[in-house]
Amino acid sequence: MSKWLELFNGAFSRKLAKGAAVFRQGDRVQSMYLVRSGAVALERPMADGVPLTLHTATANMALAEASLFAETYHCDAVVRSDAEVASLPRPAFLDGIQRRPDAALSLIETYAKEVQAQRARIEILRRRRVADRLDAWLELHDEPPKGEWISVAEQIGVSPPALYRELARRRG
Repeated sequence: MSKWLELFNGAFSRKLAKGAAVFRQGDRVQSMYLVRSGAVALERPMADGVPLTLHTATANMALAEASLFAETYHCDAVVRSDAEVASLPRPAFLDGIQRRPDAALSLIETYAKEVQAQRARIEILRRRRVADRLDAWLELHDEPPKGEWISVAEQIGVSPPALYRELARRRG
């Protein structure tokens, strides 16, 4: 377990249903959040009315960690699947990081891995063909467990039918 997660031991948690908001764009930043279960998406409302999903946090992931250093949130946090979310007041989280170098290093490691993953995803998305995107994803991750191909489609930025056509072509 990552040491930074220990900072949330004893933190206030609440259960939220799909569609509920953890916070809204423009709300004052007062806490650091940890998704204990479920999924919470960071969405930015766009001019056309369709929200842009910036990130989806799942179990044991921080939510809107970049906002820790902002006055207000720049997006909405919307529950995508029933979730439990822990919150820790911003001063308590920052104090914990300062007092626990092991937690701070653990947090840095977590975000370094996330940066690596996002860089890889960007490079995969730059490829034009579904086959090329899939090849790159498989080279980095190997074949997913049964029933998880739909999440691969999302990660490589193609529709599930397009991915399934490519998989059928390969089995062909």
